[in-house]
Amino acid sequence: MNSPYEYPNTHWELDESGQPTQKVVNARRRAEFITPIPKPRKRKGPIEQAQMDLGSAIGSGDDVQQYDPTPIINQLRSHVDEWRKLKDPNSWGVTPETARLLQHWRHHSFNEIRPFFCQIEAVEVAIWLTEVAPKMGNKGKIFLNHLDSANNDANPELMRLALKLATGAGKTTVMAMIIAWQTINAVRRSNSKKYSRGL
Repeated sequence: MNSPYEYPNTHWELDESGQPTQKVVNARRRAEFITPIPKPRKRKGPIEQAQMDLGSAIGSGDDVQQYDPTPIINQLRSHVDEWRKLKDPNSWGVTPETARLLQHWRHHSFNEIRPFFCQIEAVEVAIWLTEVAPKMGNKGKIFLNHLDSANNDANPELMRLALKLATGAGKTTVMAMIIAWQTINAVRRSNSKKYSRGL
């Protein structure tokens, strides 16, 4: 339905129970937890999708909350989308080396295999969170504070950033792109703590 090399502009609509409606929606699908269940051949009344509680609650006692990262994922996508649309590399808020890498990945006429959109987007998110968000004031702090909180709860004193890609999306290529971005910037900016020296 969408080219793997372009921004996804359409998707098949699913109803509230995760069933296809056979309608095409002219927009990118929002990030949501969806587990579609096939309809039975013979139906006796409406089907309700069962839900499993796999211990995903946060907190204890009266302050227990269900962990749902999709709102922040959709907000982050929106900010990265706006940032990606900026035409002038000088307005991207990244180092000149990062800007050159982004221009290469986004626009180079590759002879062989070119990166998928999802691969470039994954690297863009890591770049945006590392180089752009810290300069955005409160808009950027929302995401950085969220990541700090999640890391403090799970990995005290060990900051991690995880990117989720589908099976077959080319995670190894994404790793290579991230290593190139981090290494080039670490060499050019040896005093910066933004770039790893031990990938």
